[in-house]
Amino acid sequence: MANEQEFHMGRTLTVLMLGAFVSILNQTLLNVAIPHLMNEFNVSATTVQWLSTAYMLVNGVLVPVTAFLIESYGTRALFMTAMGLFTAGAVICATSSSFVLMLVGRVVQASGAGIIMPVVMNVFLTVFPPEKRGTAMGTMGIAMMFAPALGPTLSGWIVEHYTWRILFIMVIPLAVLDILFAFRWLTNVNRLTKPQFDFWGVAFSTLGFGSLLYGFSSAGDKGWVSATVLGSLFVGAVFIVLFVVRELRMEVPMLDFRVFKYDIFTFSTIIGGLVNMAMFGAMLLLPIYLQNIRGFTPLQSGLLLLPGALLMGVMSPISGAIFDKTGARPLAIVGLAITAITTFEFSRLTSDTSFTHLMLLYTIRSFGMSLIMMSVQTEGLNQLPPRLGAHGTAMSNTMRQVAGSIGTALLVTVMTTRSTLHIAEAGNHYTPDNLFLTEDLAALGQNIAATAGVPAEAGYGLALQSVFGIVTQKGTIEGINDAFIVATWIAVIALILSFFLRRARKPKKTRHAK
Repeated sequence: MANEQEFHMGRTLTVLMLGAFVSILNQTLLNVAIPHLMNEFNVSATTVQWLSTAYMLVNGVLVPVTAFLIESYGTRALFMTAMGLFTAGAVICATSSSFVLMLVGRVVQASGAGIIMPVVMNVFLTVFPPEKRGTAMGTMGIAMMFAPALGPTLSGWIVEHYTWRILFIMVIPLAVLDILFAFRWLTNVNRLTKPQFDFWGVAFSTLGFGSLLYGFSSAGDKGWVSATVLGSLFVGAVFIVLFVVRELRMEVPMLDFRVFKYDIFTFSTIIGGLVNMAMFGAMLLLPIYLQNIRGFTPLQSGLLLLPGALLMGVMSPISGAIFDKTGARPLAIVGLAITAITTFEFSRLTSDTSFTHLMLLYTIRSFGMSLIMMSVQTEGLNQLPPRLGAHGTAMSNTMRQVAGSIGTALLVTVMTTRSTLHIAEAGNHYTPDNLFLTEDLAALGQNIAATAGVPAEAGYGLALQSVFGIVTQKGTIEGINDAFIVATWIAVIALILSFFLRRARKPKKTRHAK
């Protein structure tokens, strides 16, 4: 009987891990293709980042509902529905003819992916005791890190040689296969309690997080002091407050904010959110720098990210085993120190930073991240009593997803606004009053005219165009550097907070109290 149960657990975890792998793979496949899609659909960086931001936002909005859904429908029906939605979204994206349709497909995909990860986490918390969760989460991390390792390089090769649509077509058969496995193998691991659906809670959380993110994302185009941006941020904050107040007053809340009474859980959730802010934003900035500014191919961009992602996969079970022995604090301090230093180094990019230097930096940064990702979240969840397990998982994932969305929107906005400012400042020097520059420009125009065999006026025009290109490139790099400075400060705040972490020890009375 014991062997049969163990074999059954293996099948269940295989189905869940494959689902997690497919959803993460699809997200990482898209990152390297972002600059290509900017050209394909003729949209700006602030617009195209909505393919990532909207995906993470819908994840964040849906995750609070997953505690209710798990307790209402169980893991089997919920997981199969989530994979079905994810597959439908992939089909829409693969066949989309416009950016709007592509965005719709991403939202449908996210409505499935937002449920998959909390279900996986909840099952792991249910079937593994606290003292074994570090190793279990580390093992899960191998599958989860393998997707980011494979995604960028595979994406770069596909985008360079074939159509970007294959990025979505290729995940469809994997998702369908996992649905068939789930139908055959997956069973419920939790008890159904059939809680009451909280309509107003869902409405408040959706409007709150949605408005907040729209405000951050719009700042790149409209400016931080525009009525639209300030109004959206204000409305978002009001609805989030209403959501929190409502949930605290409810006898059976949809998302129980009482999990924040547990100090380690609170610190781990804040740190996890800050890490996601720094990580997701940087993952979007780097491909833009590599492809749009430096002229690297999508494949080269993917290869640059490959060693770091592979290292994260290798380190995941190792950091999980270390966590079981030492707890999250030493791992978090070392990991965040490495992350902060390497993120700062990324703020010193130039137009001739070597490929090897970039790869080394990203690999070291990934090593730092590998010590933080699973250990900090697991430490916080270990402090919670079993009755709050599903709510803790949902809350932790909500905060991480929303923080990742805000981080992406914030860093891309910083890049856009600062790039515009740097280009404008440089342009102020190129005036008719600046005799040195005027003479240099005239001499350059004459050289171009003589070399190309064109009239002097055409040569001057080409010289002007060349200088403008250099100014734009330099200004954009400086804008990206400014965004990495912001990401560095985010990592530093997380590092300071990590000193307050301690080992989660559950009181013995919770085991017997009933």
